Amino acid sequence: MVSLPNLPPDPQDDLGRYLGLDAESAAALAREQGWRTVRSLPPGTVVTMEYVAGRLNFEVDGGRVRRCWKG
Repeated sequence: MVSLPNLPPDPQDDLGRYLGLDAESAAALAREQGWRTVRSLPPGTVVTMEYVAGRLNFEVDGGRVRRCWKG
C-alpha cells in the first residue's frame, strides 16, 4: 500500500460564511483565512473527484457564491 504524503491541514474555517457573498469578496476572504487555492465554478460544472488539500471551491451563480466545499 502506498503511504499518503504529509499534507498540511486545511484552514479551520466556517464554509457557510461564504454563501451569498460576491465571488471576488469570497475569494479574498478565503485567501485571508489561509486557503492556498480558490476556485470559482459555474453551476453544473463537471469536476473530478480528486481532493486537493488547501483548495476551496465555490459554485458561483449571478456573481454570488451559492455552494462551497473543500478540495
